[in-house]
Amino acid sequence: MIDGRPDRRAALGLMAGAAASGLAACGRQDGVTRLRLWAMGNEGDHVGDLIPEFERRNPGVKVVVQVIPWTAAHEKLLTSYAGDSLPDVSQIGNTWVAELSAIGALSPTPDMARDLLTDQFPAVLDTNAIDGRAMATPWYVDTRLLFYRTDLLARAGWDAMPTTWADWKRAMHAVKRVAGPGNYAILLPVNEFEQLLTLGLQVDEPLLIDEATRGNFASPGFISALAFYKSLFDEGLAPLASNTQISNVWTEFQRGYFSFYMSGPWSVGEFRRRLPPETRWMTAGVPGPTGPGASAPGGSSLAVFRSSPNQQAAWALVRYLLEPGVQAEFARITGDLPARRSAWSTPTVANDPYLKAFESQLARAEAVPKAPEWERIVTEMQIVAERMVRGEYTPETAGAEINRRADRLLEKRRWMLDRGRSA
Repeated sequence: MIDGRPDRRAALGLMAGAAASGLAACGRQDGVTRLRLWAMGNEGDHVGDLIPEFERRNPGVKVVVQVIPWTAAHEKLLTSYAGDSLPDVSQIGNTWVAELSAIGALSPTPDMARDLLTDQFPAVLDTNAIDGRAMATPWYVDTRLLFYRTDLLARAGWDAMPTTWADWKRAMHAVKRVAGPGNYAILLPVNEFEQLLTLGLQVDEPLLIDEATRGNFASPGFISALAFYKSLFDEGLAPLASNTQISNVWTEFQRGYFSFYMSGPWSVGEFRRRLPPETRWMTAGVPGPTGPGASAPGGSSLAVFRSSPNQQAAWALVRYLLEPGVQAEFARITGDLPARRSAWSTPTVANDPYLKAFESQLARAEAVPKAPEWERIVTEMQIVAERMVRGEYTPETAGAEINRRADRLLEKRRWMLDRGRSA
């Protein structure tokens, strides 16, 4: 143990020499505190626009932004932890919080920053907490809901988006008839797990049990989600296709190949840009078994690392980026949804009709299990689900198979917890 943290090489099974190359550690040089901030993708391209005002308010602090590709970010964080070369602050995926906490990389939210945890969506906060303690701070949020063709739904005899599975399926059959031969009602790419996970979150049973050491995918609730998912393919409402087999989502949506599409806020801008003005569409919450359903909270968080020698300045930067006004400006330039709920009242967000459903959907979001193995588990879930819709499994045998694969992935977690109890 070093400073209460697991030894890096033991925690990651990596040699320090494998650490990704990066900027040299930046501390206080020439009277200036240099903060390193890593950000990914679209956020990395735009966060620099917000930094001059922070530096103006904080003389003597300089923020050095490094843009990291999303495809390399997870591995770079782990290898940088192994090599003791993490930045002061970094954008991280919400599902990485459990893993980075387990290896002792994160600096918990200090008392001075507790107010950042107010004015947030509860499920998103939950994804950032380990054992009741906030380990990262939500920066922007997202979740998945439905994009749908309002004109085709109306022609099919429905003046509003259904809110239950039974009504939604009836509406999908009606829309398929209106759309004509060769078309479907909904696109559910079989190489993506998010759609089935969203359906699985509608039921009361947890997805993992026994302190997240065993799968619960054979529960009656999850089997009902598997059965509903499978029925959409069996009844010809969804094409048996992966996303690579869909040449262009916007073109196919516009021509009526499918009328319902499950996606996140990043698609709002794409639909606006790519669909012709005559295409009538809107967003709506996910239906559940008996009423409006849940979905998984997504987005990214800001993490301060325990190895940073600039804790006070690092948390000042996080505080600045979480100010409602700054959140609203970031939403304007990136299209991201603000984590702070007060920022949703700003005109940029409040006056956008396509974003209204996201706020109510986020209020109904359900946190996914906080096991470090979770991303591997949902990958196995997707593999089994695809084989199920192709006829290899029934919903019952698919649930049992997902459990078997999840339990195998969680074997080490069970061993570590058992060892901790006996110590």
